[in-house]
Amino acid sequence: MHGLISKIETSAAQRDTLVAILVDTSSALPGCLSYVVAKDATDPNAIWVTEVWDSPASHRASLALPEVQQAIAKARPLIAGFGERFETEPVGGHGLVHS
Repeated sequence: MHGLISKIETSAAQRDTLVAILVDTSSALPGCLSYVVAKDATDPNAIWVTEVWDSPASHRASLALPEVQQAIAKARPLIAGFGERFETEPVGGHGLVHS
């Protein structure tokens, strides 16, 4: 499995709009085992995205999907920058089925 944990900084007062775009796009992505969008508890302009994929190739392939490209185009103007980004190797846990 392949995991990503990323912090995204939004433009002022755009966090909820960006969250909605990411959540709406996250359903039914081939190879995506988990996609969680969370508001940062201490920064009103930050979100965290935690992803688990069956492989790095599935994640890369998802970026070419038309619905993902549309979401990227809608989200780009709302993003002020990116914070930390971590790649992980998920091994399992509650709610995550190892394929």
